[in-house]
Amino acid sequence: MTQLTHWYRLIGHTGMAPLRWLAAWVRIVFFGAVMLVRMLTPSSYGPQTRYNLARHAYLDTAPILLWFTVLIALLTLIITRIVVVTAQSYGLSQYALEMVIRVLVIELIPLTAALFVALRCTIPSGAALVEMRRIGHFRTLRRDGLDPIAVEVLPRLMAGVFSCITLAALSCMVAMVLAYYAVYGPTTAGIPGYTHTFGRVFTPAVSLIFMLKTLFFALAVSIIPMASGLNDVEGDGSRESAALQGLVRMFGVLLLLEAVSLVGNYI
Repeated sequence: MTQLTHWYRLIGHTGMAPLRWLAAWVRIVFFGAVMLVRMLTPSSYGPQTRYNLARHAYLDTAPILLWFTVLIALLTLIITRIVVVTAQSYGLSQYALEMVIRVLVIELIPLTAALFVALRCTIPSGAALVEMRRIGHFRTLRRDGLDPIAVEVLPRLMAGVFSCITLAALSCMVAMVLAYYAVYGPTTAGIPGYTHTFGRVFTPAVSLIFMLKTLFFALAVSIIPMASGLNDVEGDGSRESAALQGLVRMFGVLLLLEAVSLVGNYI
């Protein structure tokens, strides 16, 4: 009888799992829609919100900007050298630079920047929201007449979007300069051929997909951890639970976005 009761509970728990999974994604989508409306509403930006936004934008971007750029520079030189040497060995040197631009600039850098910002900034911020809610900080803000979403959540979310786009844009420029240097060396003779190759790769359709992918990456790594932090009803309510749930969901969305962009670029 005890075993039968155990199996009934297990079946009931398993049967509710898809519903809980669906409910979690509904909450994330709803939260994202609300935050996008808040971002576009001027009345959301009170004095405390503007101060927190400036502080988080600086703290989430400035400390990691230099060494992320150095990391991308090293990655660019290594990948460019590998691709150029491999292409020369197969007699395909004319395609080496185009391959570097497609693989590194279009695909790897936006994804790397998004993951970097997520692990360094937005997932810890989502976990911090769990702690704030646990200790009653949100209730204190409401008693003081402040909106916790506008004061604490919106600045963190927008700072994550800003940091992701900034890192991706700066890293792409550094990668393009270093890729040119790795292929042509310290000379301006290769600029016409390089610009021609760059223009052949970045067609209007590819450019649009690249910009949309970078924007959606930034929104995904910012919205999902925040939503997991505010709607952590599936786990134990701890910072670790919120961080883990946000990480898993975010990886799924990033893989989906990357797959869609690959289909748009190459099919």
